[in-house]
Amino acid sequence: MAMSPRLEIRQSQTLVMTPQLQQAIKLLQLSNIELSAYVEQEMERNPLLERSEAENSAEADANRDAGEEVRSAEIDQSAAEDSKAREALDADFENVYTNDATNDGPPELGPGPDQLYSNRAGNLRFDNAEYSLEQTLSGEIGLRDHLLGQLHVDVADPIDRAIGMHLIDLVDEAGYIGDDMAEVAARLGCATARVETVLQRLQTFDPVGVCARNLKECLALQLKERDRLDPAMQCMLDNLELLARRELGQLMKLCGVDAEDITDMLAEIRALNPKPGLAFASEVTQTVVPDVFVRQNSDGGWLVELNSDTLPRVLVNTRYYARISGTTKSKTDKAYMSECLNSANWLVKSLDQRANTILKVATELVRQQDAFFVKGVQYLRPLNLRAIAEAISMHESTVSRVTANKYMATPRGIFEMKYFFTSAIQSSEGGEAHSAEAVRYRIRELIDAEPADGVLSDDRIVEILLESGVDIARRTVAKYREAMHIPSSVQRRRLKKLSA
Repeated sequence: MAMSPRLEIRQSQTLVMTPQLQQAIKLLQLSNIELSAYVEQEMERNPLLERSEAENSAEADANRDAGEEVRSAEIDQSAAEDSKAREALDADFENVYTNDATNDGPPELGPGPDQLYSNRAGNLRFDNAEYSLEQTLSGEIGLRDHLLGQLHVDVADPIDRAIGMHLIDLVDEAGYIGDDMAEVAARLGCATARVETVLQRLQTFDPVGVCARNLKECLALQLKERDRLDPAMQCMLDNLELLARRELGQLMKLCGVDAEDITDMLAEIRALNPKPGLAFASEVTQTVVPDVFVRQNSDGGWLVELNSDTLPRVLVNTRYYARISGTTKSKTDKAYMSECLNSANWLVKSLDQRANTILKVATELVRQQDAFFVKGVQYLRPLNLRAIAEAISMHESTVSRVTANKYMATPRGIFEMKYFFTSAIQSSEGGEAHSAEAVRYRIRELIDAEPADGVLSDDRIVEILLESGVDIARRTVAKYREAMHIPSSVQRRRLKKLSA
């Protein structure tokens, strides 16, 4: 068969992620604080964007209306040239929010966080531009500076001082050094023995126990400072795993002490500080800023609203565009201004649609979890992304992006929006499934209420939950208990005996 060139026509469909579409998807995932920073960058880049302050909203609306009139009267030609581009952008824009096949599939949603935030959203405001919250922060010295100050006073040799500075840089906020000294010596090009010697010098610095390589060494340094590091105490430090499991009988045999002595030794261990570095200033904790407020109406319903104080407000300066477009003659300059106008219009529209989407998702979350807001966490319903997506006619991936990094301030505290999505545990009576978060709460409630002489085993907890209609396996109870950092029944029994 002879080979010869030929022309063929083929038709195919592809999804092209335009920069505007990528921007809209990115905006969905940002929190209000991150969004404000992003908008600030866009305002610096795009001359057609300007800030719209809340107190000047009426003036801004008037300016926008006037700008629309000017644009319709003076730049009809430019608008006609850009109409096809805008239609393409709008088509892409709709794909971000609707239940469209062009969205990527929903990511897997893991279990919600076990930690419940009990902080309430306050009404404190800092309206003075010259005042900042950072001015109220303590000027305490950090651990690194505290150690460096002692190093410069205590160590005179320049080489030892350089080694000490390197070791101090390896100290974490708790006061520990995790690196191997042989590896440190290899990096510095010196003998391991010299690094060890400098480390021992650092371990004499304040706070006592700092620069330890593990918990055993940290406690030993503190006991040595108190002149209480005798052979029996050293034996206890060598068997900290037995102490963690509360196997006091085995410890008494190994340490060669009686019950009274072991009680005194435990009291001394409890008086030590396992993380001496935390007494110094560290990174400033960032306060969680809610994106949505949920309040109860007088009629018993719920009012869901966005945190408008943290939402950026921007407008498109169409007057400036009209004035520049009328005097611009270069094709390059016209193309640039046209691009800026499209980008500005898209950003404003994206911000508006993002706000509406967050509000729609938050409202549906409150509707689905109404029992939680009224009665508490034990009434949290099992919920997944699909249920919300179907209820508001959106794609699951959109709901996932909307709920990422967003927080909701409710009468019960501040919760991440992902918290309200929990897996289901089947009912033993064939009724409605139970939320995994509600079951975890019930397990903690049972353990907190157990008496000293009636510690509940995991099997007994399974039986109690089964009687209340929760069909759960023992291994699931153990997994939930360990995730909440609750000791086993054996360890809890020993703890209760010690505290009795």
